Amino acid sequence: MQRITLKVGSSVLTQNNAIAKERMLNLVSLISKLKKEYEVVLVSSGAVAAGYTALRLDRKKRISKKVLAAVGQPILMSGYKQLFDIYDIDISQILTTEEDFDSITHINIFKQIINAQLENSILPIVNENDITTTSEQLFGDNDQLAAHVAHHTNSDLLVILSDIDGYYDSNPSDFSDAKIIPHMSAIPEEALMQKHTPNNEFATGGIVTKLKAAEYLLKKERKMFLCSGFDLITAEDFLLNGHQDKGTLFSI
Repeated sequence: MQRITLKVGSSVLTQNNAIAKERMLNLVSLISKLKKEYEVVLVSSGAVAAGYTALRLDRKKRISKKVLAAVGQPILMSGYKQLFDIYDIDISQILTTEEDFDSITHINIFKQIINAQLENSILPIVNENDITTTSEQLFGDNDQLAAHVAHHTNSDLLVILSDIDGYYDSNPSDFSDAKIIPHMSAIPEEALMQKHTPNNEFATGGIVTKLKAAEYLLKKERKMFLCSGFDLITAEDFLLNGHQDKGTLFSI
Protein backbone atom coordinates (compact mmCIF):
# COMPACT_ATOMS: atom_id res chain seq x y z
CA MET A 1 0.00 0.00 0.00
CA GLN A 2 1.35 3.42 -0.94
CA ARG A 3 1.89 6.06 1.72
CA ILE A 4 0.98 9.73 1.40
CA THR A 5 1.42 12.79 3.59
CA LEU A 6 -1.36 15.38 3.51
CA LYS A 7 -0.72 18.93 4.70
CA VAL A 8 -3.57 21.33 5.42
CA GLY A 9 -2.96 24.97 6.29
CA SER A 10 -4.60 27.51 8.58
CA SER A 11 -6.08 29.33 5.59
CA VAL A 12 -8.16 26.22 4.83
CA LEU A 13 -9.07 25.33 8.41
CA THR A 14 -10.16 28.81 9.50
CA GLN A 15 -12.71 31.36 8.31
CA ASN A 16 -13.68 34.66 9.92
CA ASN A 17 -11.50 34.02 13.00
CA ALA A 18 -13.15 30.64 13.62
CA ILE A 19 -12.58 27.01 12.73
CA ALA A 20 -14.12 26.27 9.33
CA LYS A 21 -16.09 23.22 10.50
CA GLU A 22 -17.53 22.31 7.10
CA ARG A 23 -14.09 22.36 5.48
CA MET A 24 -12.68 20.27 8.31
CA LEU A 25 -15.50 17.76 7.89
CA ASN A 26 -14.85 17.61 4.15
CA LEU A 27 -11.16 16.95 4.87
CA VAL A 28 -11.97 14.19 7.33
CA SER A 29 -14.40 12.64 4.84
CA LEU A 30 -11.71 12.67 2.14
CA ILE A 31 -9.16 11.07 4.46
CA SER A 32 -11.64 8.31 5.32
CA LYS A 33 -11.80 7.48 1.60
CA LEU A 34 -8.05 7.74 1.11
CA LYS A 35 -7.31 5.37 4.00
CA LYS A 36 -8.92 2.57 1.98
CA GLU A 37 -6.22 3.01 -0.68
CA TYR A 38 -3.27 4.60 1.15
CA GLU A 39 -1.48 4.84 4.44
CA VAL A 40 -2.09 8.48 5.43
CA VAL A 41 -0.11 10.91 7.58
CA LEU A 42 -1.72 14.31 8.23
CA VAL A 43 0.28 17.47 8.89
CA SER A 44 -2.14 20.05 10.21
CA SER A 45 -1.81 23.73 11.03
CA GLY A 46 -4.55 25.56 12.90
CA ALA A 47 -3.57 25.49 16.57
CA VAL A 48 -3.00 29.25 16.85
CA ALA A 49 -6.21 29.97 14.96
CA ALA A 50 -8.12 27.56 17.19
CA GLY A 51 -6.64 29.24 20.26
CA TYR A 52 -7.78 32.62 18.99
CA THR A 53 -11.40 31.43 19.04
CA ALA A 54 -11.10 31.12 22.83
CA LEU A 55 -8.58 33.84 23.68
CA ARG A 56 -8.21 37.06 21.69
CA LEU A 57 -4.52 37.87 22.14
CA ASP A 58 -2.32 39.81 19.75
CA ARG A 59 -1.11 36.95 17.54
CA LYS A 60 1.71 39.13 16.15
CA LYS A 61 3.53 38.91 19.49
CA ARG A 62 5.73 35.83 19.83
CA ILE A 63 4.66 34.94 23.38
CA SER A 64 0.99 35.51 22.53
CA LYS A 65 1.31 33.15 19.58
CA LYS A 66 2.77 30.49 21.88
CA VAL A 67 -0.07 30.97 24.38
CA LEU A 68 -2.63 30.72 21.57
CA ALA A 69 -0.98 27.55 20.28
CA ALA A 70 -1.09 26.02 23.77
CA VAL A 71 -4.78 26.88 24.12
CA GLY A 72 -5.57 25.87 20.57
CA GLN A 73 -3.90 22.47 20.35
CA PRO A 74 -6.53 20.65 22.44
CA ILE A 75 -9.33 22.55 20.69
CA LEU A 76 -8.00 21.55 17.27
CA MET A 77 -7.45 17.92 18.25
CA SER A 78 -10.85 17.71 19.92
CA GLY A 79 -12.42 18.92 16.68
CA TYR A 80 -10.54 16.32 14.69
CA LYS A 81 -11.43 13.54 17.14
CA GLN A 82 -15.14 14.29 17.04
CA LEU A 83 -15.14 14.18 13.24
CA PHE A 84 -12.89 11.15 12.82
CA ASP A 85 -15.03 9.27 15.36
CA ILE A 86 -17.85 9.48 12.81
CA TYR A 87 -15.74 7.28 10.53
CA ASP A 88 -14.33 5.08 13.33
CA ILE A 89 -10.81 6.38 12.69
CA ASP A 90 -8.43 6.59 15.65
CA ILE A 91 -5.99 9.50 15.67
CA SER A 92 -2.80 10.51 17.44
CA GLN A 93 -0.99 13.80 17.92
CA ILE A 94 2.72 14.19 17.24
CA LEU A 95 4.43 17.51 17.95
CA THR A 96 7.89 18.02 16.52
CA THR A 97 10.44 20.67 15.55
CA GLU A 98 13.09 21.23 12.91
CA GLU A 99 15.69 20.31 15.50
CA ASP A 100 14.21 16.81 15.75
CA PHE A 101 15.07 16.20 12.10
CA ASP A 102 18.72 17.10 12.72
CA SER A 103 19.17 14.07 14.96
CA ILE A 104 19.38 10.55 13.53
CA THR A 105 18.19 9.21 16.88
CA HIS A 106 15.14 11.48 16.91
CA ILE A 107 14.39 10.74 13.24
CA ASN A 108 14.45 6.99 13.90
CA ILE A 109 12.14 7.35 16.90
CA PHE A 110 9.78 9.49 14.81
CA LYS A 111 9.78 6.91 12.00
CA GLN A 112 9.17 4.03 14.40
CA ILE A 113 6.22 5.84 16.00
CA ILE A 114 4.67 6.68 12.61
CA ASN A 115 5.16 3.12 11.31
CA ALA A 116 3.66 1.55 14.43
CA GLN A 117 0.62 3.81 14.29
CA LEU A 118 0.01 3.20 10.59
CA GLU A 119 0.36 -0.55 11.10
CA ASN A 120 -2.47 -0.27 13.62
CA SER A 121 -4.65 1.92 11.34
CA ILE A 122 -4.13 5.01 13.49
CA LEU A 123 -3.97 8.36 11.70
CA PRO A 124 -0.95 10.39 12.89
CA ILE A 125 -1.63 14.14 13.02
CA VAL A 126 1.65 16.07 13.04
CA ASN A 127 2.13 19.72 13.96
CA GLU A 128 5.06 21.90 14.93
CA ASN A 129 5.77 22.21 18.63
CA ASP A 130 6.17 25.97 18.79
CA ILE A 131 5.01 26.32 22.39
CA THR A 132 8.20 25.83 24.44
CA THR A 133 10.78 26.03 21.64
CA THR A 134 12.94 28.85 20.35
CA SER A 135 12.73 30.24 16.81
CA GLU A 136 16.03 28.50 15.99
CA GLN A 137 14.41 25.12 16.69
CA LEU A 138 11.41 25.68 14.43
CA PHE A 139 10.70 25.35 10.74
CA GLY A 140 8.41 28.35 11.08
CA ASP A 141 5.90 27.03 8.59
CA ASN A 142 4.23 23.66 8.18
CA ASP A 143 5.06 23.40 4.47
CA GLN A 144 8.69 22.76 5.37
CA LEU A 145 7.65 20.45 8.20
CA ALA A 146 5.38 18.49 5.85
CA ALA A 147 8.19 18.05 3.32
CA HIS A 148 10.48 16.60 6.00
CA VAL A 149 7.69 14.38 7.32
CA ALA A 150 6.98 13.09 3.81
CA HIS A 151 10.64 12.30 3.23
CA HIS A 152 11.43 10.70 6.57
CA THR A 153 8.24 8.60 6.58
CA ASN A 154 9.10 7.40 3.08
CA SER A 155 5.85 8.78 1.68
CA ASP A 156 5.30 8.33 -2.03
CA LEU A 157 3.71 11.78 -2.28
CA LEU A 158 3.15 14.98 -0.31
CA VAL A 159 -0.18 16.67 -1.01
CA ILE A 160 -0.46 20.29 0.11
CA LEU A 161 -4.07 21.44 0.45
CA SER A 162 -3.87 25.20 0.12
CA ASP A 163 -5.84 28.38 -0.49
CA ILE A 164 -4.65 28.33 -4.11
CA ASP A 165 -5.50 25.89 -6.92
CA GLY A 166 -1.90 25.28 -7.96
CA TYR A 167 1.23 27.13 -9.08
CA TYR A 168 0.43 29.78 -11.68
CA ASP A 169 2.62 31.16 -14.47
CA SER A 170 1.84 34.64 -13.09
CA ASN A 171 0.06 36.10 -10.06
CA PRO A 172 -3.68 35.36 -10.56
CA SER A 173 -4.52 38.32 -8.30
CA ASP A 174 -2.85 40.67 -10.77
CA PHE A 175 -3.28 38.91 -14.11
CA SER A 176 -6.66 37.59 -15.25
CA ASP A 177 -5.02 35.37 -17.86
CA ALA A 178 -2.80 33.58 -15.33
CA LYS A 179 -2.74 29.82 -15.90
CA ILE A 180 -1.90 26.91 -13.61
CA ILE A 181 1.29 25.07 -14.50
CA PRO A 182 0.21 21.40 -14.32
CA HIS A 183 3.69 19.92 -13.90
CA MET A 184 7.08 21.18 -12.76
CA SER A 185 10.32 19.22 -12.55
CA ALA A 186 12.44 22.12 -11.28
CA ILE A 187 11.86 25.35 -9.34
CA PRO A 188 13.25 28.61 -10.79
CA GLU A 189 15.75 30.17 -8.39
CA GLU A 190 14.04 33.56 -8.57
CA ALA A 191 10.75 31.98 -7.46
CA LEU A 192 12.40 30.66 -4.30
CA MET A 193 13.70 34.16 -3.47
CA GLN A 194 10.30 35.87 -3.46
CA LYS A 195 8.86 37.40 -0.32
CA HIS A 196 6.54 35.21 1.76
CA THR A 197 2.95 36.30 1.12
CA PRO A 198 0.44 34.31 3.19
CA ASN A 199 -3.18 35.01 2.29
CA ASN A 200 -4.52 34.38 5.77
CA GLU A 201 -3.66 36.24 8.96
CA PHE A 202 -3.03 32.96 10.80
CA ALA A 203 -0.87 31.49 8.04
CA THR A 204 2.92 31.65 8.20
CA GLY A 205 3.76 30.51 4.68
CA GLY A 206 2.63 31.51 1.24
CA ILE A 207 3.56 30.23 -2.19
CA VAL A 208 7.30 30.56 -1.52
CA THR A 209 7.28 28.10 1.38
CA LYS A 210 5.36 25.64 -0.78
CA LEU A 211 7.94 25.97 -3.54
CA LYS A 212 10.71 25.42 -1.01
CA ALA A 213 8.93 22.28 0.18
CA ALA A 214 8.71 21.10 -3.43
CA GLU A 215 12.38 21.91 -3.99
CA TYR A 216 13.38 19.88 -0.94
CA LEU A 217 11.39 16.87 -2.13
CA LEU A 218 12.58 17.10 -5.72
CA LYS A 219 16.16 16.91 -4.46
CA LYS A 220 15.14 13.75 -2.59
CA GLU A 221 13.52 12.42 -5.80
CA ARG A 222 10.09 12.57 -4.22
CA LYS A 223 6.83 14.07 -5.45
CA MET A 224 4.52 16.86 -4.27
CA PHE A 225 1.04 17.84 -5.42
CA LEU A 226 -0.28 21.35 -4.72
CA CYS A 227 -4.02 21.95 -4.99
CA SER A 228 -7.02 23.61 -3.38
CA GLY A 229 -8.09 22.73 0.14
CA PHE A 230 -11.36 24.60 -0.29
CA ASP A 231 -12.65 22.31 -3.03
CA LEU A 232 -11.27 18.82 -2.45
CA ILE A 233 -12.56 17.42 -5.74
CA THR A 234 -9.16 18.03 -7.36
CA ALA A 235 -7.30 16.15 -4.62
CA GLU A 236 -9.81 13.29 -4.56
CA ASP A 237 -9.83 12.90 -8.34
CA PHE A 238 -6.04 12.93 -8.49
CA LEU A 239 -5.47 10.53 -5.61
CA LEU A 240 -8.31 8.08 -6.19
CA ASN A 241 -8.83 8.26 -9.95
CA GLY A 242 -5.40 9.28 -11.21
CA HIS A 243 -6.91 12.26 -13.04
CA GLN A 244 -5.42 15.75 -12.81
CA ASP A 245 -7.81 18.53 -13.75
CA LYS A 246 -6.20 21.30 -11.69
CA GLY A 247 -3.31 21.54 -9.29
CA THR A 248 0.43 21.32 -9.87
CA LEU A 249 2.45 18.13 -9.66
CA PHE A 250 6.11 18.59 -8.75
CA SER A 251 8.10 15.56 -9.87
CA ILE A 252 11.27 14.76 -11.78
